[in-house]
Amino acid sequence: MPEPLEFYFDFSSPYGYLASEKIDDLAARHGREVRWRPILLGVVFKQTGAAPLTLVPLKGEYSIRDFSRSARFLDVAYQHPSTFPLATQHAARAYYWLHDRDRATARAFAHSVFRALYVEGRNISECEVVLDLAASHRVDRDGLMTALADAKLKDRLKIECDTALAKGVFGSPYIIVDGEPFFGVDRLPQIDRWLASGGF
Repeated sequence: MPEPLEFYFDFSSPYGYLASEKIDDLAARHGREVRWRPILLGVVFKQTGAAPLTLVPLKGEYSIRDFSRSARFLDVAYQHPSTFPLATQHAARAYYWLHDRDRATARAFAHSVFRALYVEGRNISECEVVLDLAASHRVDRDGLMTALADAKLKDRLKIECDTALAKGVFGSPYIIVDGEPFFGVDRLPQIDRWLASGGF
């Protein structure tokens, strides 16, 4: 069996959200699976010297316009958050804790986190919101709350971020297909053709 596509993203990334709504179906059309890997863009930006698009002069206003336009183009619901950018370490750690127990639940939780932020306007930087979202998937809320405070889970996310950097990941979404990297939701058509043709 071919290796799964590796999908790196930060829950605070609008383009990561848009990709999350499309990547699984795209891969499935080619008989492939996707390995979701949340990371923290703050860690990445320290390495690259970059900053959130919305905070960059000139790019900021354009990026907000493009988030909504790209969502309309992809037919994905989108509402720009009132609090942005925001921290996502609780959501990312929760994802890995869930992933180690039940991958399907972890995937459903990830979709809930993205949609909570970009459709419902909820503040996913708050631990209580993350716990509530997990509980909506019949997750042990108290068990997850305990895990989120544990150094072991914090180290797990750090390792994931370090591993991503070692692979060259510099933004979100960043998708690796059989060793070939693609950055940005606008690269989904290229990924589609790459999977169909075996490369170009």
